[in-house]
Amino acid sequence: MNTTNELRNQRARIWEQAKAFLDSHRDKNGILTAEDTETYERMEQDIVNLGKEIDRQERLDAFERELKAPTSEPLTSKPDGAKMDMKTGRASDEYKKNFWNALRSKYPLPSVTNALQVGTDSEGGYLVPDEFERTLIEALEEENFFRRIATVIHSNSGDRKIPVVASKGTAGWIDEEGLYPESDDSFGQLSLGAYKLGTMIKISEELLNDSAFDMEGYITREFARRIGTKEEEAFFTGDGTGKPLGLLAATGGADVGVTTAGGTAITADEVIDLYYSLRVPYRKKAKWIMNDSTISALRKLKDGNGQYLWQPSLVAGTPNTILGCEVISSPFMPSIAAGAKAITFGDYSYYWIADRQGRTFKRLNELFATTGQVGFLGSQRVDGKLILPEAIKVLKLKGTAASGT
Repeated sequence: MNTTNELRNQRARIWEQAKAFLDSHRDKNGILTAEDTETYERMEQDIVNLGKEIDRQERLDAFERELKAPTSEPLTSKPDGAKMDMKTGRASDEYKKNFWNALRSKYPLPSVTNALQVGTDSEGGYLVPDEFERTLIEALEEENFFRRIATVIHSNSGDRKIPVVASKGTAGWIDEEGLYPESDDSFGQLSLGAYKLGTMIKISEELLNDSAFDMEGYITREFARRIGTKEEEAFFTGDGTGKPLGLLAATGGADVGVTTAGGTAITADEVIDLYYSLRVPYRKKAKWIMNDSTISALRKLKDGNGQYLWQPSLVAGTPNTILGCEVISSPFMPSIAAGAKAITFGDYSYYWIADRQGRTFKRLNELFATTGQVGFLGSQRVDGKLILPEAIKVLKLKGTAASGT
């Protein structure tokens, strides 16, 4: 049995112990004493810590598989006169080599500059090589989970117009020789633009000139971490002004499926109501998204049959679930509080992310010269919008009396 499965079994055992502890120590009103609450919270923290350790172990396993993979390609003969690099433009090996040479060198050779003409934008930066573009996208998906469950499209031009069915036609019963009823679909249109998101990375001159320094890997990781975090925040909470329109936006965001009876707690019935507020076609690929504190609260809830709603994963590659659907944690989802939208549930493929292809890097030679550093600007243009609000439902807590909700 591998380490990951051992950790999963250990977490499952603690979860069963925690459930038994809750059932045996609640009083007739379902309340724990302060001492019992402290004991249960220790158990719950162990469950959370084991979950994080499982994630770490799975990443280590993935790294180990990668390191054990073959490090070279078999030698094959080439016909006389065949070109080794058949790719052109930003996909060519020449472009990739000279792109990184340009970033390392303060004064690139003319041959380097000439090779990069195809990647020069109007602001003097260089578009990243195609291979690196794909690496960045993969890194962004790892850093920003939302890209894995949303629909990502690419555009090389201006706004992307998306036709959306605003209302649907219906059929009708027809008498003999009767007329067919007219019932047309009506269409609306959404527009995905391109908002600029950027960051600056500083590297010391000594490190930059060290041929052993993996500049490509470092820039990939840092760009992905910074951009991915900011993207994910906007995909949830963005207001559409200078940034994407998020899922939780009051206008253009997900529909409210359930409003809780109280402003400080969520009941099992309300979670079940949220599940069934989503139409059946969208439930097939639906997922729950909430933050860790909300997941902690839902761990204590049972359905009408006395079964806990939250179920831990026992097998590698399978997620934790609530009512059979995957649970994802995001720090950008609000905590349980009056008026907060604490849980989303739905099919997130109806949230579209539009990438304007051509991530750009620029080298700043003089700005940090006095501190012996070189700056690198990295930027991309991206937009995001929910194209069908009914595909995702939100659980919103009751507001305070002062707010009138």
